[in-house]
Amino acid sequence: VQLVESGGGLMQPGGSLRLSCAASGFTFSNYFMSWFRQAPGKERELVAVITSGGGTTNYADSVKGRFTISRDNAKNTVYLQMNSLKPEDTAIYYCNANRAVPPLRNYWGKGTLVTVSS
Repeated sequence: VQLVESGGGLMQPGGSLRLSCAASGFTFSNYFMSWFRQAPGKERELVAVITSGGGTTNYADSVKGRFTISRDNAKNTVYLQMNSLKPEDTAIYYCNANRAVPPLRNYWGKGTLVTVSS
């Protein structure tokens, strides 16, 4: 099983980035996919989640209206489009795959660093 994040980097406030997470080794379309983030000195927090078919999404209040999660089940990839970036969005962003029905499974990627600074 692998979740490989990409697309992180340094961006100025107000800019945009798109993160990608390529999945392999499991049946991607059976899993809810989420993005979490962890800022220095803080706990990991949920940023956005999308259901297995992509029909429902939910977001942390701090990113609503700025971030959009999407998925392509044909490509086994989940995305996070981040617009109007703020310095407080600086964090390591992690991809998560969760199967909430038996057999229960939960997988994590290694993360990609996003730094928002002028």
